[in-house]
Amino acid sequence: MDLSYILNHLGENRESYMQAVSPPIFQTSNFTFKDVETMRASIADELNTPFYTRGCNPTVAILRKKIAALESAEDSLIFGSGVAAGSAAIISQLKAGDHIVSVSKPYSWTKKLFSLFLDRFNIETTYIDGTNSANYKNAIKPNTKLFFMESPNSMTFEMQDIEEVCKIAKANGICTIIDNSYASPLNQKPIEMGCDLVFHSATKYLAGHSDVVCGVLAGSNEKIKEIFASEYMTLGGIISPNDAWLLMRGLRTLELRMNHISKSVFEVTDFLKSHELTEKLYFPFDPDFAQYELAKKQLAKPTGLFSIAIKADNRGEIDDFCNALNYFLLACSWGGHESLVFPVCALDSSANYKNNEMPWNLIRFNIGLEDPKLLIEDIKQAYSKVFMKSVTHI
Repeated sequence: MDLSYILNHLGENRESYMQAVSPPIFQTSNFTFKDVETMRASIADELNTPFYTRGCNPTVAILRKKIAALESAEDSLIFGSGVAAGSAAIISQLKAGDHIVSVSKPYSWTKKLFSLFLDRFNIETTYIDGTNSANYKNAIKPNTKLFFMESPNSMTFEMQDIEEVCKIAKANGICTIIDNSYASPLNQKPIEMGCDLVFHSATKYLAGHSDVVCGVLAGSNEKIKEIFASEYMTLGGIISPNDAWLLMRGLRTLELRMNHISKSVFEVTDFLKSHELTEKLYFPFDPDFAQYELAKKQLAKPTGLFSIAIKADNRGEIDDFCNALNYFLLACSWGGHESLVFPVCALDSSANYKNNEMPWNLIRFNIGLEDPKLLIEDIKQAYSKVFMKSVTHI
């Protein structure tokens, strides 16, 4: 299906809402019916027929079609956050006593789901080095029900060979779930590689404007219907119609934004890689990255995320460098119009992240829509303020 058609027209039956170019926000909790028989028919198919907005809302329904098409999936569900989408997907495949094989460094709140919540129900998780597909196979137990992937992850960007891991899973009757937030559906399509369920923090590239928190989940009709009838409706992690509209608005420019970012990021990483203050660059499309060939195989283009380890003597120098930046904003998350930095040492005092295993001198960068030359000049001036005595050239 043509990408521009998906982003701008799919699901938008304009004749149904007075030929409005932009779909309306159906800001209603409830829907009425002319008679009991019509009501009965709606209740029978709450996934696709408006009955109560927790189930099907017309604004959200348009968005579901677009997300499914972008991921080459049969259907999708939209959630109030990425962690809600991922949690619903994971919980849907498990029961007490089951076993999960997961990458060693999943997103922190996904790991909390595994360790703090599922552990209560005697669901065990084995963490493996996902860069070697054989580790998934070697970790299989008689009660293994789920392979979890996050490729690439969003800090140091380790990847899994998605196609190979899915082959191992299918041969052993195991479900596969992947967090595809880094890549966006434009740059990586795990379902085409054999994955069962794909979710995103749509707050990031899909929404793209840092003004809405949301998540999406895509998969087969069968799995989406099962999750809708259970985890989705029961746990109620839904998105509001207004936020669904914002996410749809963000999709309009997804291709334009991702194309711009994929070019800008090379200019910034090329500068940083050659700089004497860069101890290490973490970027899948760097030829020296350990999984560079896999990145070229699985990812159509890079996104704006990368990390660097800076040659700093202490955390204070990291703080000073980040504080000296003018156009990179200090914030978590990523994928919006703005460029960001997130220093790992900011996690030092947080109880939620106290088991962080990343280098203290690691800083994650998100490249937004600014001119990359402006961003490079910003880095140069921050370096000159903090490391003037030790740098021979800026």
